Amino acid sequence: MRSRLFIAFNLVLIVFSLSAAGQGDTASAEGGTVPVRFTTWTSNDAQLQLFYDMADEFNAAQSEYNIDLTVDSIPFGDYVSKITLQLSGSNPPDIGWLVETSAPTFMGAGILEDLSADLAAYDADDFSEGAMGLWTKGGAVYGVPFSTSPFLIIYNKTIFDEAGIDSPADLVERGEWTWEAFRRISKEVKDLTGVYGFQGIDGAAYGSRVWHNLIPMIRAYGGEAWDANGNVKINSAASVEAVQLFHDMVYRDKSVVPPGDLSDFYAGNAAMTSGQISRVSKLKDVDWEWDIAPLPKGPAGDNASYTIGQAAVVAFSSSHHTDAARAFLAFMTNKDNVEKLAVYWPPARESVMNSSGFIGGNPSISLESMVGTVVPGLKYGRVLPFHEKFPQISLSAAGEFDRLWNPDADVQAVMDSVAAAIKAQM
Repeated sequence: MRSRLFIAFNLVLIVFSLSAAGQGDTASAEGGTVPVRFTTWTSNDAQLQLFYDMADEFNAAQSEYNIDLTVDSIPFGDYVSKITLQLSGSNPPDIGWLVETSAPTFMGAGILEDLSADLAAYDADDFSEGAMGLWTKGGAVYGVPFSTSPFLIIYNKTIFDEAGIDSPADLVERGEWTWEAFRRISKEVKDLTGVYGFQGIDGAAYGSRVWHNLIPMIRAYGGEAWDANGNVKINSAASVEAVQLFHDMVYRDKSVVPPGDLSDFYAGNAAMTSGQISRVSKLKDVDWEWDIAPLPKGPAGDNASYTIGQAAVVAFSSSHHTDAARAFLAFMTNKDNVEKLAVYWPPARESVMNSSGFIGGNPSISLESMVGTVVPGLKYGRVLPFHEKFPQISLSAAGEFDRLWNPDADVQAVMDSVAAAIKAQM
């Protein structure tokens, strides 16, 4: 099934990359309004209303475009396939959300509008350089991140307190929060309580989230998947050292929820997990205390582990109303509107990420944790490795990664195979 979806995705990309050429802005529709269709994967009523309110404010703030906004909510699992089909048809969306892993492919297909001129009026220099890196190329800006969310450690404070074990916060305070310390306390939790020390992100660390799980560790040790010149580094000595640490935690220490085990951090079956701020909403009804901590550091330095997940709002070149779409997108991402969006999604504007409104805006997370964990993650975090052929790379590497998850795996040999699979697709 995954192979069939992948083939269909690439065929559609070919179709709409060709059909995108020559689509112009046909100006306004009947009644002097310009229909603008905005695709998202949220169905939250408050979030959807926020976009409609922004459209009303946009219309009131200028006279060139009177837009009639439609927000089209598409489930996340179907999102990319559905918008690619729509973009190749006669009624393409005008603007929409796009997740980070799709960015290079869409940019490479030439179907995203350059937003640099439109953003110039809204203090474009305020956007974090790190946050914008994935969405810029040769001076052009192809997307504006509305959500730049750092990965972090979420932990069950009650388990650590009751077991008398150093918590992540204790180690952070003493400057000892390293991946080796992370391994140590994970094993201590398992040995003393019988509860797993760690569960990988979303319970999918061995499958769909393998990149999110391993890349922060690999970077902490000075490794990388590949460099800017396309040289594959995922089987380097540094990368393998990091992967070996995690493999040892799973199979030697038995401190990590292993493949096939359904033990869940959010049900109290593990002491730590990794995730993003949005995941803390799953903890609102738990009967135990929890907190957050940064990803541990490694030999490569204090900030090397910081990794962010991103989604941006983009304008599609196949739109029939590209000028109006770009103008509204720029308005949506000005400082005032980013402050409104920051109630739900960590911002890319530095002025907002350092504001009291954002730092104090999540009642579930303390000011201390926001300042010490979330803000540095926003400032220093890097997105996952990106490449125009990432869908092909990810699919090709998946089978090789699968070979890691057995007790007798030769980690160096497996990572050599992962590297070869990556190289074959680049």
